[in-house]
Amino acid sequence: QVQLVESGGGLVQAGGSLRLSCAASGRTARSNTMGWFRQAPGKEREFVAAVSWFGDTTYYADSVKGRFTVSRDNAKNTVYLQMNSLKPEDTAVYYCAARGRLPISTTTRNYDYWGQGTQVTVSS
Repeated sequence: QVQLVESGGGLVQAGGSLRLSCAASGRTARSNTMGWFRQAPGKEREFVAAVSWFGDTTYYADSVKGRFTVSRDNAKNTVYLQMNSLKPEDTAVYYCAARGRLPISTTTRNYDYWGQGTQVTVSS
């Protein structure tokens, strides 16, 4: 099992920045690929970004490309999501997820473990 705990969410004005963290514990060797997803009220959970084990491969949703950066520190078993130039439409609960294999996936069903989520609210 892999346990994931997100932190760093909060309330920010449009144009501001936040950095989310996801701390992994347990059998972290099963977290080959780490992903970030988000879910706004009344909407389905959607892919945001993902990073491979060595951090050499990343993938972003078009809606966040150029504004968000995903990275990982395997020594700390932590994945980060730096969010800049935030917009009100970025408001959602953000979830961290782990997938025990490659390739990077943008599909929720391909991830094996999930965190509890952290709320991000962007005011206009």
